Amino acid sequence: MKRFSLLLIMSLFLIALAACGSSAESSDGDAEGEETNETVTVNHELGETEVPKNPENVVVFDYGILDTLDKLDVDVAGIAKESLPSYLEKYEGDEYENIGTLKEPDFENISHTDPDVIIISARQAELADQLEEIAPTIHLGVDDTNYMDSFKENMHTIGDIFDKKDEIEEELTAIEDSIASVNDKAAEKGDALITLANDDKISAYGPSSRFGLIHDVLGVPAVDDGIEASTHGMNVTFEYVVEQDPDLLYVVDRTAAIAGDASAEQFVENDLMRSTKAYENDDIYYLDPDYWYLSGGGLVSVSEMIKEIEASLD
Repeated sequence: MKRFSLLLIMSLFLIALAACGSSAESSDGDAEGEETNETVTVNHELGETEVPKNPENVVVFDYGILDTLDKLDVDVAGIAKESLPSYLEKYEGDEYENIGTLKEPDFENISHTDPDVIIISARQAELADQLEEIAPTIHLGVDDTNYMDSFKENMHTIGDIFDKKDEIEEELTAIEDSIASVNDKAAEKGDALITLANDDKISAYGPSSRFGLIHDVLGVPAVDDGIEASTHGMNVTFEYVVEQDPDLLYVVDRTAAIAGDASAEQFVENDLMRSTKAYENDDIYYLDPDYWYLSGGGLVSVSEMIKEIEASLD
């Protein structure tokens, strides 16, 4: 009888032990579930926003951020398809929701994606409050007056949100190395003027402007330090370009970016321009508008922009 009682007690002990183990596993499972609800506090131009860590449904308006997420193999749910750069054409597919245009979001389609986070930049800033009603909305645009710092801050934010810190650091290190290489060559080549060609008009950009990366970060001297810094540039004539007579002339073709029809070369290389050093020395460079006009501020676009300028200095 005593032997039976001992066996019974041992059996009850083992059952209790197993129950404790099961409870611990359940507790661990709950802890893991809680991790999926972790959030990241993002400080951005429009304030401070809590966003889910590793969000599943991501809506993106900024093409630089889109090329960054693509580079990092992060899935997105919705994008603005109307002006997609050609190097991101895979996002034209039906598996990605069309969330409207860069200036006119489709709020119904955005809601349809049930987003966990919406990423915007300057073109959507005025609509941030309306987008915030759908999902946490963060502004990750680049500050032209402080390009690299704001770019790196955006990339670190992406790294924090999507658990890609190591990958971001590796990419940023490579970009910094490329910048150093361009800086070594920039001073030897001469001064430059950056222009935007838009149908039959041109505008000029200098330091701290939309394309000021060329001067401010890459170290290419500006032929005219007096160009007013603005998003749309300073309206100029070809007489102005001839008067400035830069060693290098950079041209961004807006028409090619918007309509897909490259027309700047015939317009820019007119009889008047043939007297300039840039024309005579074959130093007029037509920059890829996909990177310079439509995106910029992404791991891919910034890398390619640096490569283009470095090639012009060789």
